[in-house]
Amino acid sequence: MKAVIQRVSQASVTIDSKIVAEIQKGLLVLVGVEDADTQEDILWLTSKIANLRIFEDEKEVMNLSVKDCNGDIIVVSQFTLHASTKKGNRPSYIKAAKPEIAIPLYEKFIAQLEQEIGKKLQTGKFGADMKVLLLNDGPVTIVMDTKNKE
Repeated sequence: MKAVIQRVSQASVTIDSKIVAEIQKGLLVLVGVEDADTQEDILWLTSKIANLRIFEDEKEVMNLSVKDCNGDIIVVSQFTLHASTKKGNRPSYIKAAKPEIAIPLYEKFIAQLEQEIGKKLQTGKFGADMKVLLLNDGPVTIVMDTKNKE
């Protein structure tokens, strides 16, 4: 499971010209699921995201988590995070899980992250053509991969 976590001062997701998710201060999380992902990957990644200290405290030091600052989260599915560009110029998405595997894992990821932060998240729609708008704050962007826990 891969994730791109962006600290935002605002973000939204639009589908068919309709805003389906919108937040102010918080995180925009792009998530890619692969066949090998398990509940263990979900637990590790959601805990990391919920407790990641990337928000500034009163001394302007990144010392607070999204939970600490009562921020919101938008989660967007993004299979292209598993793109392989090793050969040629057309990315291969062979590692990305098919919907029948990815959707249940994506839904479990959302439920677990909601439990971790103690509030409801906003989301895009799995498989939809989404327009994602964000104002990256910092900019702060963190990439995590459960298969490479550094």
